Parts: sequence; structure tokens; C-alpha cells
Amino acid sequence: MLAMRTPSPSTVVSAGVVAVVLGGALAGHLARDGVSPNAVDVLSPLVAGAALMLRRRFPVPVLVVIMICTALYYPFGTLDGPIMLFAFVALYTAADQGHLVAATTVGAAALLAMGLGETGKVRHVNDSLFLMIAGWVVAAVAFGGVTRNRRAYLLEAERRALDAEHGKEEEARRRASEERLRIARELHDVLGHNISMINVQASAALHGLKKRPEDAERALRTIKETSKETLRELRTTLGVLRQVDEDAPTAPAGSLARLDALVSASGLTVRTRVSGPLDGLPTEVDLAAVRIVREALANVSRHAGTGEAALSVSNASGHIVIEVEDDGPGAVYTDGTGFGIQGMRERAAALGGTLQAGPRPEGGFRVAARLPLNGAT
Repeated sequence: MLAMRTPSPSTVVSAGVVAVVLGGALAGHLARDGVSPNAVDVLSPLVAGAALMLRRRFPVPVLVVIMICTALYYPFGTLDGPIMLFAFVALYTAADQGHLVAATTVGAAALLAMGLGETGKVRHVNDSLFLMIAGWVVAAVAFGGVTRNRRAYLLEAERRALDAEHGKEEEARRRASEERLRIARELHDVLGHNISMINVQASAALHGLKKRPEDAERALRTIKETSKETLRELRTTLGVLRQVDEDAPTAPAGSLARLDALVSASGLTVRTRVSGPLDGLPTEVDLAAVRIVREALANVSRHAGTGEAALSVSNASGHIVIEVEDDGPGAVYTDGTGFGIQGMRERAAALGGTLQAGPRPEGGFRVAARLPLNGAT
């Protein structure tokens, strides 16, 4: 069985207007005895009514056809039906569909023609009726323009709401991506640095186990502390990923104010030079500086082929400047494009700073970071 299609509101309105006009013409014919309808009485309403059914698809042509039928109907017809309703609906539709200039032009031309045609001896409408028709013409065009503008405003508001919603989704995706990148850097720093330190200290313990037991004991103690710190930081990071509330860590967070402990945990022989105060720094700057120092020293342990490095940290002119240098023969990371170096660069850039990493002309490798203190938020 075929489903019946529900007519659109526009079709219902058009059919209702056609029924009113034809019914009015018939009522006029029945009320006037001895008056027989002519061809104009029949054809004009039928043609105008049929055209009205297509007013949404062809608003301007329909308006012109209906105006011609109306112009022929009243001077030459005998029934004097309300065919003018067709003209009002057509004017409204043309303006509502965005053809405001065409509706205004056709309406003004119709009123002008009516006014000029009524200046002769035979008048079909008096002055008050002419003014009333003119008012209906203006109202139909104006109402059509208002509904057009209101619909355009609603569509624009809906589009802006959709754009805003899409913008929120894009912002959420961007923030999620940045958070994943931050967590990846944290995991790299924690695991890469600390496990590298454990490996270095384990090697030292194995070599000195028989010959220098005191060094082996020191190395094993460092392994214990480093592994404990690694587990704590890893647990904290994974807690963020699981979105589980963790107890506040009992161990102090890394800070440049405890630079000696940071250097000692590296397992390297580090020549350290400090200039300016390193306590009370903005949290983000302090954390980024610690991560950069750790990663740079870890790279020396992993790649430089030497157990010595030089570290310089200064606080001057509103910047924290960090330099880590070695003179080892290692060439594994001489291009400065590894993930660890990339992470350091991203940390510096996030604070509005810079980081340079590359081989030294005299041999070895150099990492230099410059972090603005006023760039932290």
C-alpha cells in the first residue's frame, strides 16, 4: 500500500486561498440575479489559482501572472469576486523568498495603474477603497520582508551556534592532544632518565663489587632511591591517565633549589656553576628547568661516551639560562633531533623560551636553554 504524502503548509494555504476566492466568486454570482459570468470571470480565477499553487517554486513569474489576471478581472469581469487575495499572497511570497525589489516594483506598478485607470468617468473603486488596497499591498510586501529577515536571522544564529559547538569540540580535541603530549613527555622524562641512571649505577656496582665494595654499596643505594622515585612519579602519571585521585606525594618535587641532589642522581661527575637565586621560581619554569637538566644529563650518560659533564644554571635578566656540555666522543645524538631533545624544545617553547642542542666545534655536545620567568602562567 502506498503511503499518503502529507501536504506542505504552503500547499494548504494556497488551496485555502483558492477555495475562498472561488467560493466568493460563486457567492457573488448567486447574489446577483440576472448577471451571467463571462470568460474573464471563469479564466482569471482559475489561471491565478493554478499559478498560486506554484508560488514557492516560481515566486516572481507567479506574481506577474496573478497581477495580469487581477488587472483583467476587475475591469472586464462581472462577478467581482475577491481575486485580489491572490495578489496579496503572491506579493508576500515574492518578498518572503528574497525578491523584495520585484515585489515592491510589481506592487507599485499595480497601484499606479489602478490610480491612473480610476481617473476617468467610470470608477471601479473609490478613494477609501483604493487607500485600503494600497495599505494591504504595502503590508503584504513588508510582512514578507520581515519573515524573510527573521528566517535569515534564525539560520545565522543556528549556524553560529553550530560553529561555536564545533569550535568547542576542536578546542577539546586540541587540549586533549596537548595533554597527551605533555604526559608523553613526562613518561619519557621519568622512565628515560631514571632507568638510564639505574643502568649506569648497576654497571658501576658490578664493576666495583669486588675491588671497591664501598662504591658498589653507594651505587646500589642510588639504584634503590632512583627506582623508588621512578615508581612514585610513574604512579602519579598513571593516576592522571586513569583520572583517579591520588594522595599527595610524600617526596618533594624536583626543583632547581635542590640542584645538588639532581646532579648526584645522574651518576655523572658534573662540574656545576650556579649564578643567581634558584629558589622561589614559578612552578612551571622550575619544573621545565629540572626536566631539561635531567634529560640533558641522561643524554650524556646514554650517548656521550663519557662520565663527565659541565652544568651551568643562571638566573639573570628575567631568564633562567641552562647549559649542559660534555666533551665525549659519542656521535649517536649529534643531530639534535631525538625525542628527548624534541621534548626539551617543546617544554621551552611552551613557556616562550628557546632551546638549542648540537655538537660543539671542539668536540662533544651542548644543550642550551633560555626560559623567561615572566612567561609562566
